[in-house]
Amino acid sequence: MSFPEPLHDHARCTAELLSRAERTCERRGARLTGQRRDILNCVAQSHSAVGAYDIIERMASRGPRPAPITVYRALDFLEAHGLVHKIESRNAFVACTHPHEGEPAAMLVCEQCGLVAELDAPQVFEGLRKAASGQEFSVRRMVVELTGLCAACGGGRQC
Repeated sequence: MSFPEPLHDHARCTAELLSRAERTCERRGARLTGQRRDILNCVAQSHSAVGAYDIIERMASRGPRPAPITVYRALDFLEAHGLVHKIESRNAFVACTHPHEGEPAAMLVCEQCGLVAELDAPQVFEGLRKAASGQEFSVRRMVVELTGLCAACGGGRQC
């Protein structure tokens, strides 16, 4: 199940994410600065997508207000290292809940509650790559977002 259980331990979930982020950056020789870590923590406060200006407001409630460019640069860094996903349709970000080892994941976005979950579907992405290659097109980045209803909002019901 990609969506979190309603009563899951979110503090543990966030702590695991931050720990994985530290290991990932260390393994890659990248620096997870305090500010990058704080921004990742703000993104990870929920499983819903959050915009840069929402992150700024969250950070300002606990300390100095960061400049938008600072937040955007940190988000670029976090995305480049697979620690957040950009939800293109909402121009917002969600924390990566599990490692993909550089492979893309489809994003499931609930239209009602706003939760976002990752869907690993390597065969789908491989099919898209092959189809694009058949058109002599070289894929540099894939973004797949599916919108609908999660099980809690009624997505699991069959009519």
